[in-house]
Amino acid sequence: MSDADIKTEHLRLQAGVRKQLIEKPLLTQLFFELTLRCNEYCLHCGSRCGDVSADEMTADDWKEILDQVKVDFEGKLPQINITGGEPLLYPHFEEILSYAHSLGFTWGMTTNGTLITPEVAAMLKRCGMASVSISIDGIKATHDRLRGKDGAYDLAMVGIQNLIDADFVKAIQVTTVVNHETMRELDDLYEIMCGLDIDSWRIMGIEPIGRAIDHPELLLTSEDHKNLMEFIRNKRLMNMPVTYGCFHYLGLKYEGEVRDWYFTCMAGITVASITSKGDVMACLDIDRTPKTIQGNIHDRSFADMWNNEFKVFRYDKAENDENCKNCDSRKFCMGGSCHTWDFDNNKQRLCLLKELTS
Repeated sequence: MSDADIKTEHLRLQAGVRKQLIEKPLLTQLFFELTLRCNEYCLHCGSRCGDVSADEMTADDWKEILDQVKVDFEGKLPQINITGGEPLLYPHFEEILSYAHSLGFTWGMTTNGTLITPEVAAMLKRCGMASVSISIDGIKATHDRLRGKDGAYDLAMVGIQNLIDADFVKAIQVTTVVNHETMRELDDLYEIMCGLDIDSWRIMGIEPIGRAIDHPELLLTSEDHKNLMEFIRNKRLMNMPVTYGCFHYLGLKYEGEVRDWYFTCMAGITVASITSKGDVMACLDIDRTPKTIQGNIHDRSFADMWNNEFKVFRYDKAENDENCKNCDSRKFCMGGSCHTWDFDNNKQRLCLLKELTS
C-alpha cells in the first residue's frame, strides 16, 4: 500500500470512531476558564482577554462543579484543563486545584508563564499539576510587542525554567502562535526551543477569531501555511518534538506528517468547557452565541447539559456548507474546525485544505 492509501485507511477508521462518538459522546477533556483577566493584551487573543471586568465564579462554585462531575463521571473522569485569561490571576486558584487533585482529577494549565516564580512553581507542585503549556510567540522583542507587555518574554522564559527546576511536571509544552510577520522567525525560535528542556513545541497559525480579526495584516497567506507545514514536517524528521496544533484537516500530504494524530474536531463530542461566569459550551475558542452556549451551570447540572444538549456540534457540519458538501474530503473533515465555523450562516470560515492546495 502507498502512504496515501495507508493514511486514507487511517482517516476512514477515525471517521468511523467519530461517528460512534457522535452517537455516544465520551467526555475526556473539560476546560475551566477561571478568569478573563490577563496581565497581557495579545493581538491574537481569541477571547479578547486583558484588563477586563467580567463576572467570575467563586471557589465554592467551582468546587461544587468538581463534586458533581466526580459523581456523574465516576470511573471515567475527564482531564481538567485550566485556562483564562491568565488563570494564575484568579485569587482562589490554589484552593480549587488542590481540591480537584484531592478528588482524583488529573489537571493541566495553559498560561503565559510570566507569574511562575519559584514560589508559584512550588504551589503548582502542591496542587498536583500534571502538564502545562506556556506561550512563546516570537523572539524577545516580537513576543513582547505581540503580547502588549514589555519584559513578557524574559518573564515567560524564567517561568519555564522555574518549572523545569521544580522537576515535577510530567509534560512541559511551549505553544507558539505564528503570524505572517513571525514566519521569518521560525528558525530562530527553533534554536531557542532546542536550548530548553521541554517535552514538546506546539505551533499553530493565527486564526481569524477574537482580537485577530482586528489585525488582518497578521493572518497567514496560502504560502505561509505551506511553508509552516514544511517547517514542522522537516523538524519532525530531525526528531524534534514539534507538532502542529489540533486545528483543521490538512489533506493527505500533511495529515500524519506534522502531528501525531489525524485531524478530527471533537468539540462537544469529547471536549467541553465552562466559562468564568458558568456558561457551558464546547471549545472556548468558538464564538459565544446563543447557539453555541448550551446553558449555565447555575441553572442545570453539567451532566444534564452534556447528555442532552450539544446537538449543534454532534453532526456532520459539511452537510450544511455547499463548499464542504461537494468536497471529496468531507468524510474526513466533516466541516472542519468548530472554532472557525460560522454557526449563524452554517459555513466554514477557513478551509486549510484549500489554502494548502491552492
